[in-house]
Amino acid sequence: MERKKQPKLVITFPTTTAAMAMEAACAAGQGRLIPIPREISGGCGLAWCAEPQLEDRLLRVMAENNIVYQEKRVLPLY
Repeated sequence: MERKKQPKLVITFPTTTAAMAMEAACAAGQGRLIPIPREISGGCGLAWCAEPQLEDRLLRVMAENNIVYQEKRVLPLY
């Protein structure tokens, strides 16, 4: 059975502290921390990966918790 890449929202952070704050602020099922994909450079080395339809909810969580992000993109990932 072959795995297929699916579109995923990837949010990068300028610091590891911001990435860890995102993990602490999000409920289960709202994504997970991953290493930054090759397609994106820079940041702290960690990114948040989630379903694209969660973007508005995640941006609200970051605003409520003063979490600064560097970049957000939708990329095809496994």
